[in-house]
Parts: sequence; structure tokens; C-alpha cells
Amino acid sequence: MFEYQRKIYGFECDIYGHLNNANYLHLLEEARSEALEQAGFSLKELNERGVHIYLKKIEIDYLLGVNFGEVITIKTSTMELSKIKFVWLQEIYNRAGQLTTKAIVTGIFSKDNRIYRLSEDELKAMQISMQ
Repeated sequence: MFEYQRKIYGFECDIYGHLNNANYLHLLEEARSEALEQAGFSLKELNERGVHIYLKKIEIDYLLGVNFGEVITIKTSTMELSKIKFVWLQEIYNRAGQLTTKAIVTGIFSKDNRIYRLSEDELKAMQISMQ
């Protein structure tokens, strides 16, 4: 499991001082990018190799509001991983340790506009670092 911590700034909030719904997607993307980089799969390096990650579906459950100034922790873990597809669980916790948001992210790996199959080494490395 990968943990990513971040403060919520005013420009990310709506007029009520709550994190704007669209910005949850940005935060989840930040955390996934950091998790992939830690796993040795930086998006820059993947892109240089012509490998892309395409998201097919994101399901988000908003459980508690996240307010301006809050320090959140986003936990990213793998629910399912194959050579061509992944399902990641991402959970956002507030400073008090309460679960505020739960997201299930499904995607595929692609290269040259086709499904890309991870090698055995790539699959093992991603499994180890994303659990």
C-alpha cells in the first residue's frame, strides 16, 4: 500500500470551503502517479517507452467532506492486477484518521493504440510495490 499526504488549499475548494468534487480526481491522480513512480513505473518513463495507462472507470463514494486547510492521506493499493488490466483502491483519510472518500479505479495498459501486456518482471514489480 502506498500513502501520499497533502494539504488542501483554498483554490481547490468551493464557496463553502469544501474540496470541490472535480479536485478529488486531481488528488487521486497525484497519488496514483506518485505510487507508480515509487513502484518504478514513472509516467514519464512509461511514456518514453510508448506505454500508456488509460482509465476505464472511476467509482467515487464521498463519505465525509474535506475542508480547506485539511491535511489528507491518500492510500493506494491494488485490488486486481493482470498483465493488461488493473483495479486500484484509493482511500482518502482526514487528519483524524477518518475515511472521507473511497474510489475504485479501473484501467488498462496500452501501447501503439493496442492493449499492452506487462512482462512477467513488470507485473511482479508492480504487484510487490502496490500491495
